Amino acid sequence: MTQPVPFTPSVETIAPDEQETIAALEEQFKIILDTTSKDYGHAVRSVHAKGHGIARGRLDVATGLPPELAQGLFAAPGSYEAVFRLSTNAGDILDDSIMLPRGLALKIIGVEGERLPGSEGDHTQDFVMVNGPAFAAPDPKKFLGNLKLLAKTTDKAEGAKKALSAVFRTAEAALEAVGGESSFLQTLGGAKPVHPLGATYYTQTPFRYGAYIAKFSLVPVSGIKDYADETINATGRPDAIRTAVNELLIEQGGVWELQVQLCTDLNAMPIEDASVVWDEELSPFRTVATLTVDPQPGWQLGVTEKTEDALSFSPWHGLAAHQPLGGVNRARQSPYHMSADYRGTFNGCPMHEPERISELS
Repeated sequence: MTQPVPFTPSVETIAPDEQETIAALEEQFKIILDTTSKDYGHAVRSVHAKGHGIARGRLDVATGLPPELAQGLFAAPGSYEAVFRLSTNAGDILDDSIMLPRGLALKIIGVEGERLPGSEGDHTQDFVMVNGPAFAAPDPKKFLGNLKLLAKTTDKAEGAKKALSAVFRTAEAALEAVGGESSFLQTLGGAKPVHPLGATYYTQTPFRYGAYIAKFSLVPVSGIKDYADETINATGRPDAIRTAVNELLIEQGGVWELQVQLCTDLNAMPIEDASVVWDEELSPFRTVATLTVDPQPGWQLGVTEKTEDALSFSPWHGLAAHQPLGGVNRARQSPYHMSADYRGTFNGCPMHEPERISELS
């Protein structure tokens, strides 16, 4: 295998006006939060507002990893408590017939080591993922443009969104039929309505991987992988995804492999363009840990909502050895922190990172 690129701070290139762009992103996040909080009388996430399931499990780091994979959290075998949340990406809570990308946010608990700025004193490592290998925008400015569009359409004409979703899905399906795809069309409502538990999830953006650089993915294995091509018909069933997730988690739980793709070529696998899919022929994803979730309810009415309120996820909750890299990741740090603080203040439930899984309701 080609040697991985060593991490140095010089792999990042910061635009002169990046802070102004980040301030504008934070403003758009707040517009979404103000709109939805007024409507619901309760603050929800500014992105990935609608949760479809929360599950508790165990992450086991593999034994005998080669040196290039035995880095950071994965430097030595070990077992950690973990919790994940499944969602869709809009900032408002929409009917499931509006076809949006699925999200999975994974929190690993009990992690020791030097921390990222803003997460000092915590003992968690988050991985925020979506069921597609590329981000819908290459850089913070394009990210801001997309978010402005989403902010303008938050809480606007759900019926029209359903109709547009069908149009966008038809266009996206035509692209998929010839081997292409559009992250932007998917974000607008043209995503394939896959079963969240059978999907493969990606960080989409790069991270430091100890001495190297990598992207992460979470891949279903065992019986859960049989649902990779399963779709959910949500016509007339606004919470169909939550029902499907609940039924499958109760029936069998699931097993996933956490994998990393090491950067081996900075030109072909750029740090500052999050819209580029890193070629798996240049560097395949390789398994470093296994996530096991025993059979359990994914949603308990009146209980899971409290867990939703108590949890926040961010690429910047974690170890310095897994520092988020690239403009899109840098642009998410402040707005994500603001969003979590907003929810905690509005809902009277201040955010704190759990020290153990039993702290979650």
